[in-house]
Amino acid sequence: MREWIVTNGLGSYASLTHSNINTRKFHGLLVASLEPPTKRWVFVSNVFDKLRIEDRTYDLRNIKGKFVFENFPSVLYDIEDVHIKKTFFMEYGKNTSVVKYGIITEKPLVMIHNPVLNSRHFYDTTKPANVSFRQEAIDDGVSIKPSNVNKELKMILHESLYEPDEYWEEFYYEGDHERNDSCLDHNLHIGDFYREVKSPSEYYLVFTLEDEVDSKPLATYAGEVQRKKSLLEKAALSQKFEKLVLSSDNFIVKKGNEKSIIAGYHWFGDWGRDTLISLPGLTLVTKRYDDARQILLNFARYCKKGLIPNTFIDRDSTPTYNTVDASLWFIDRVYQYMKYTNDKEFLQTIWNTLQSIIENYRIGTDYGIHMDKDFLISHWPGLTWMDVKIGDNYITPRSKKAVEIQALWYNALMEMSALSKTCGKPDNYYYLAELVKENFNHQYDKQYDVVDTKDWSCRPNKIFLASLDFSMISNEKEKLIVDDVENRLLTIFGLRTLCSDDSRYMGSYIGNFNKDLAYHNGCVWTWLLGPFVKAFVKTKNHERTWREYAYQNFLKPMFDVFGENWDGSIYEIFDGNPPFIPQGCITQAWSVAETLRAWAEDIEQIRPKYEDTFLLNEISV
Repeated sequence: MREWIVTNGLGSYASLTHSNINTRKFHGLLVASLEPPTKRWVFVSNVFDKLRIEDRTYDLRNIKGKFVFENFPSVLYDIEDVHIKKTFFMEYGKNTSVVKYGIITEKPLVMIHNPVLNSRHFYDTTKPANVSFRQEAIDDGVSIKPSNVNKELKMILHESLYEPDEYWEEFYYEGDHERNDSCLDHNLHIGDFYREVKSPSEYYLVFTLEDEVDSKPLATYAGEVQRKKSLLEKAALSQKFEKLVLSSDNFIVKKGNEKSIIAGYHWFGDWGRDTLISLPGLTLVTKRYDDARQILLNFARYCKKGLIPNTFIDRDSTPTYNTVDASLWFIDRVYQYMKYTNDKEFLQTIWNTLQSIIENYRIGTDYGIHMDKDFLISHWPGLTWMDVKIGDNYITPRSKKAVEIQALWYNALMEMSALSKTCGKPDNYYYLAELVKENFNHQYDKQYDVVDTKDWSCRPNKIFLASLDFSMISNEKEKLIVDDVENRLLTIFGLRTLCSDDSRYMGSYIGNFNKDLAYHNGCVWTWLLGPFVKAFVKTKNHERTWREYAYQNFLKPMFDVFGENWDGSIYEIFDGNPPFIPQGCITQAWSVAETLRAWAEDIEQIRPKYEDTFLLNEISV
């Protein structure tokens, strides 16, 4: 069942299915980030509406509505010549959700709105004994104070009558049940708002945690419309990119005085690897350069022994550093940022962090990450993006020398060589990069996924040898890799994580097994379309005919499936087997980002403004 989401730039969100029902514990109309962008707390689960015409009452839960997306998600209902449009949005930068009702009628009627509340962390479920709620009347609404959190929820509906009527209802979350997750919850029906409607009108039901209540929700709505328009104007891309540009805004969030990127909704926080992979598509292609700068500076502050954090725990924001590739992606993303901005002041500011990464990888740092005698990077298991662990076992351990880590290592050294010239620093990187290149090619006689163990499982990680800006393999090898990936891993929604003829391949994510077994052993990941498209176009010399071919065959089929009312969201993963059922997060930062980036940069050839400057650096080495 398809789902919608709106966000507020703090990590908070509102999200339900297209049918306006809750199928996950993560669903709600106000799921607020109490420590932006984490510690997300469910306050409003839903609002159930009824329409009363004379002596007839219609419960909208029993009536099939039509979902549409026009800047915001809406559901349309037609009942006895009464047309209802229910639109959802949030106020940017505030924990405020609003439901806008547009009513077209020629007969008097009464709308009845029944908010359904909770008070819990979004990973948890509630029993009635766990929490109580205290109600107090306020102007045009009611104030609700849960017993288990120091927050006050205000519900406002102008020109309405509110009648309290508390009772608990058990909710069964089908989506969580399918994931073998806790799926029974209890939500509180708090009371009813009654509003008379005598002619066509619009009005707003507001849910807010803010101390100051916005008394003019119409102005808030107009402001959100204008903000979206401004994002599109800043991106200055053609209309066909609009949904992806607007979708990209969902992930960019405030963190302290800086910015970060939510990896995916509903449950992910701001993860280092995901943030950095997503950064070009979300902030550079869309010309949000100040956001990109803040994100990079934010992660630089957390750099420890040359390591960029892998994750921040949602409940307490504690950083964890169990990743070998995030730091190498960090260097690449600084390089991409420089290609778009040529921000030399920023480069000087962040240079010590870049230098620290290379030095710590060279001499050795935590998690067994070090440069081996062959100048390649060795690491412990479970540190690449294929990092699933069940109990004490890594499902795809990929130690000691995963192929994309070597590609990123060489790429980072070459980028540091170019950047050192830009900021007037000694080039201590080019000679080492040449040693890496020589030793890698000496060992890479087959398309290995892990070089030293000669693991030549057909996985998508080898595509980075061809897709990164600096490649250490020949054009001939790049073409062979692209062809193999296209023939054995490519699907309509992205690349499989393992070819289907491998005995370990799992074509479904959900079944009578631990779903994590399939996560990187067959599931399709959309974000991998980005590096694949980049490598494909590169091996075709960026010829226009082949770029058009790439769009028609690698992107457009997915867009066609999403359809006219698509909001720009792209799922985290899909089943490896047809019909490629979507799984995981309903929208993932790097899925959206890499689709947008590949379409703009590689297919449309909308290139970074200062790219030639750094290409000249490459040639002059």
